[in-house]
Amino acid sequence: MIRVLIERIDKDLPLPNYATHGSAALDLYSRIDFELPPFGEIGGGLVIPTGIRIALPEGYLALVLPRSGLAAREGISVLNTPGLIDSDYRGEIFVNLINFSNKPFLGKRGMRIAQLLVLQYSRIIWEEVEQLPQTERGEGGLGSTGL
Repeated sequence: MIRVLIERIDKDLPLPNYATHGSAALDLYSRIDFELPPFGEIGGGLVIPTGIRIALPEGYLALVLPRSGLAAREGISVLNTPGLIDSDYRGEIFVNLINFSNKPFLGKRGMRIAQLLVLQYSRIIWEEVEQLPQTERGEGGLGSTGL
């Protein structure tokens, strides 16, 4: 486990938490009541504040992901899936939600709207070569291994 600093902008909302012992991502909560119009009635998503700021350790990132239940039951997803939070970002975390259903969705303050997955990563150094080593797959992509 790693320690991550968190600042609550809205102290009445719970901290992001794991729904179960085996959950990989933490639930994020809406800081506001909101209405998401049906798909096609707006030009994009609606940006929802979560009421938290975090300070990830260097070498870590966080991904904002949709909640599967909201997507399956209501057609609600995160527009820029995954949303990326870098370790040097210190602003409030926002979730860009979109409604893919054909009816308006009413969101309530304090409801779980997305998930936050914290991952460790490695930075790279490019090593430019004239030609890449060959593999069995080669340049096959986009369905080249079958459907």
